[in-house]
Amino acid sequence: MQFHRGRLVDHIHLIVPDLAPMKRFYAAILNALGIGISGEGPGYFFTDELYVSEPRLPDELPTGRHHIAFQALDRDMVDRFYDAGLAAGGRSHGEPGFRKQYHPGYYAAFLIDPVGNNIEAVFHGLAMRSAPSVVIVPHAAAAPAG
Repeated sequence: MQFHRGRLVDHIHLIVPDLAPMKRFYAAILNALGIGISGEGPGYFFTDELYVSEPRLPDELPTGRHHIAFQALDRDMVDRFYDAGLAAGGRSHGEPGFRKQYHPGYYAAFLIDPVGNNIEAVFHGLAMRSAPSVVIVPHAAAAPAG
């Protein structure tokens, strides 16, 4: 059996009413996952496919509640994610453990972030990756004329 990652979802954008508690929460869990926040600016931050911002337009509403599952490299990383998220203002939605209802070896923990999203870290068991990540570099032909 093969699982493909990195070809379906381009990005996830969460629009939130208050950025500070979200940034504190996501910085903690992303650091526990060995990633960290990649960039930030006034009213937003991002890493990889995740972009979190405050509303930018007067009629822009916060997004609804979502379930987002982050990949962990091992069970210890799932445990660190859970502990870091609780310490940074998240609420438990499922302690670290095996979830055999999904598949054998599925080890995960669930947290509710500061605005109510269900955030998960999951380790699927030992598996070989074809690459650590998909790296996208703009093609020279896509550069703006100037």
